[in-house]
Amino acid sequence: MKERFSRLLLGEDMSGGGKGVSTAAAISNAITNLYATVFGSCHRLEPLPVEKRSMWRREMDCLLSVCDYILEFFPSKDILPDGTAREVMATRPRPDIYVNLPALEKLDDMLLEILDGFQKTEFWYLNDKGHKDSSDDSAPCRPASHRGEERWWLPVPCVTKLGLTESARRDLRQKHDCASQIHKAAMAINNGILAEIKIPDSYTQTLPKCGRASVGDAIYRHMSFPGKFAPEYLLDCLEISSEHEALEAADRVEAAMHVWRRKANHGHSRSPWSAVKDLMESDKNVMLASRAQDVLLCLKQRFPGLSQTTLDASKIQNNKDVGQAILESYSRVLESLAYTIVTCIDDVLFADESTTKI
Repeated sequence: MKERFSRLLLGEDMSGGGKGVSTAAAISNAITNLYATVFGSCHRLEPLPVEKRSMWRREMDCLLSVCDYILEFFPSKDILPDGTAREVMATRPRPDIYVNLPALEKLDDMLLEILDGFQKTEFWYLNDKGHKDSSDDSAPCRPASHRGEERWWLPVPCVTKLGLTESARRDLRQKHDCASQIHKAAMAINNGILAEIKIPDSYTQTLPKCGRASVGDAIYRHMSFPGKFAPEYLLDCLEISSEHEALEAADRVEAAMHVWRRKANHGHSRSPWSAVKDLMESDKNVMLASRAQDVLLCLKQRFPGLSQTTLDASKIQNNKDVGQAILESYSRVLESLAYTIVTCIDDVLFADESTTKI
């Protein structure tokens, strides 16, 4: 613990020369690194080992304890022994921490509870047992995976030729739905926190002068069409097939969104005609910015495992608010864990469906 907090105080600069990162960035990195240490190899549906669970609880309690001292003052009344009332300034947790931190801790407990529910399963993983295929219906079948060669290093689940029992299948689907809801909740909290973090000047300086140049002519024509806008249809037309392409599109759309927002917020201090013209242009920029936000949200929903956009990474790196850094990193790692559980359950259900098709 002394080493952990020393690194936080030094800003990860072991030379002590004061060239380290900010406290907010240091705590954010600490939570991210702790998650990678504890859950980095969590690619199977099984309870978390006792030592890793203990490490996660112990070190997260220390990191989250910082939030106990992030307070705000508010006017209150203090009653003296003689009955006299006097006004004093009392303290309470900052609203964003008071609302979001208990919710994240509850989601954390629920995810570990889901993993604890896989102590006895009707499936196993390819490297767990040296089973061989045979003509017996009760014998294990060959493993099936829908990932292909995309993530060849991940363990492949196996089930018997008869497949899972109905109760096991129902239990898996319930856990899948629960993990999906947790993923959506963590994502919503993370998006809310990121939206509150100030956009760094280093990012705004790199924005293009024209939003159309950022998204390209094809996307711009869809977004500027005066009729009803459907972001799902636009993404279907783009035929994005990989997370790399999705992240590239998200970066371009997000940059254009902020260009249009900046133009819409631009003041009107010109002649009357110019002011009217700017107002009309501003309305168009508002529409384009709103549609860009819809496309960005649709992209994140279609690719739930999408990496951080350039803006998100820039916000996290330059953020100085310790409370926001804790909430953002905590929600981000829980979002990642929930998504991992969902994909692992999908793998097992796919293996089970493959047996019924044989």
